[in-house]
Amino acid sequence: MAIRKPTQQSVARTLSAEEYAEGILSGNRVRLSQAITLIESTIADHRRLAEEIIERCIPHAGRSIRLGITGIPGVGKSTFIEALGLYVIKQHQRQLAVLAVDPSSSRTHGSILGDKVRMSELARQDNAYIRPSPSAGSLGGVARKTRESILLCEAAGFDTIFVETVGVGQSETAVHSMVDCFLLLMIAGAGDELQGIKRGIMEMADIVAINKADGENQERARRAANEYSQALHLYPTPDSGWQPEVLTCSALNSTDIDSVWDRVLAHYEHMQARNLFSAHRREQARHWLRQSLQDDLWQDFLQHPEIATRYPELEQRVLRGEMNSFAAARQLLEAYTGKRPPAR
Repeated sequence: MAIRKPTQQSVARTLSAEEYAEGILSGNRVRLSQAITLIESTIADHRRLAEEIIERCIPHAGRSIRLGITGIPGVGKSTFIEALGLYVIKQHQRQLAVLAVDPSSSRTHGSILGDKVRMSELARQDNAYIRPSPSAGSLGGVARKTRESILLCEAAGFDTIFVETVGVGQSETAVHSMVDCFLLLMIAGAGDELQGIKRGIMEMADIVAINKADGENQERARRAANEYSQALHLYPTPDSGWQPEVLTCSALNSTDIDSVWDRVLAHYEHMQARNLFSAHRREQARHWLRQSLQDDLWQDFLQHPEIATRYPELEQRVLRGEMNSFAAARQLLEAYTGKRPPAR
């Protein structure tokens, strides 16, 4: 399916969900970008329109490989994403969308805005689409918008989705819950920076790639790969039976980038052969159903007139030690529901 390049066409009137969906399904990137903007909007009418667009596109979504990519700042994610992206486009004729999860920056709206400039060659490709991260907000909200954007990108014909985590922290868990394969990008000598979070992230990783394995750093990268391979064998084997592998590569020189993609495809084939791929996607859908309910209930709770008044007061009493958290929560729930909540 050919993906049309964006034009300067502007929307002179409000489009219907059907018109947006038709544009997305025909590969119109302007309509795709406009629909993602609706997803990111906090205006109620926009959200309702976005939900209708998503409903129309869902039957055409789901036909992609979703790869999550994470790593500490300085690991070379932008260069790596561009190198891997160019490889899958040019050597495998795939159509690629790059998205990000970054709830942290209200000023820059996520580093991928800068990455789009740094990934200039990838951005120029007809078969690539790079979408800046949503603006700052709660992690759950930003992650939900990213997941919905994935569905629209798939409906638009993109068969490969890269989801980047901009920082290191809770966003890894969110991205892990929306992708098929999770890649941890590292560099030799980064162990000290990762000590506090390494175990949790490495247990999530399906592939570990030691980047910047070039020049005088090649031997250090090989030693680091051996050390991390040994560490991975100490972790329990995942239920899927997939054994994560540690590779070395140089995104700068595009060296061994093909080996990384081969492992992504091997993971996909492993999951398909064991009938785990669809089960994994279904479990993710269950997770996002529950997450969406929690997010929507929380927002509805905070917008309740009496809660809006009493919550700040009770929160301050809890912080001053004048009231315990459980008593405050019960009072707020009673005010919200109009009846005393059951004891737990």
